[in-house]
Formats: sequence, structure tokens, C-alpha cells
Amino acid sequence: MEKYIGLDLGTKSLGIAVCDSLGIIHPRENYNFEKGNYKKAREHLIDILEIENIKNVVIGLPLRLEGRVEGDRCESVRRFMTDILKVKPNLNVIYWDESYSTIEARERLKDEGLKEEKIKKIIDMMSAVVILEDYLRSLKNGTKK
Repeated sequence: MEKYIGLDLGTKSLGIAVCDSLGIIHPRENYNFEKGNYKKAREHLIDILEIENIKNVVIGLPLRLEGRVEGDRCESVRRFMTDILKVKPNLNVIYWDESYSTIEARERLKDEGLKEEKIKKIIDMMSAVVILEDYLRSLKNGTKK
């Protein structure tokens, strides 16, 4: 199986999960950066893509729940990836509806018995796991959104 990286981009953090060649998804990190400093986040991501030799990126697209339309946050996500593609033009970028991924991630972490303080520190990483799982499940089931 090809390797994938799952991303959940926020205004101050980048949740990262990686799927290895065996198809196993690993939470990688919750990378924090100064609010709006997407350049720092891009550089960090490019380093990971090169070190891990990953060509497939699944990034959450924060669609508005009412009507599943794109808002301002979607524009930021697309711009983030456009800038990455300028450096790594051979990436396969998949924009994936991330609706409810944070809710599911929070529920999983609560079920693990984690306190809210700890959840806040890793929620974007867990959301990246959920986004990547959802996408890979759709590939297996042939039900791409």
C-alpha cells in the first residue's frame, strides 16, 4: 500500500497522522505554530514529506454543515496546499470533508479517559487520524465522498 499523510489544519496548529506501507495509521503530532504563521507549518510538513517519502496528502476541508459549502477556512486550506505544491508539484492532494472529525476525535480521547487539558493539546492530531481513516475506508469500500 502507498503511504499517506492526513492533515487537520487550524489557525495555530497542524494535526498530522501517517499511514505506513502496511496500511496502519499512526498519530504523528500536533504541530503548533504562531497564529497565522502557515509558512512555518508548510516548512515542517515539507520536511516530513521528504523524510517519510510520502506522495499522498489527505487534508481536511472544513465545509460548513449547512449545505456542505466552502467558507473562508476552506480557502485557507486550499491556499496552504497550493503553496506546498509549488515546492512539491508531484504530490497527490485529496481534499476531504472533515465534518464531525473533531467531534469523533474528542469522543475517542474521552473514551480513553483523557482530561480536557490533554485533549486540547492533541485534538488536531486525532482529527487527522479520523480524516485519514475516513478517506482510506472510502477507498476500500469504493464510496469516495
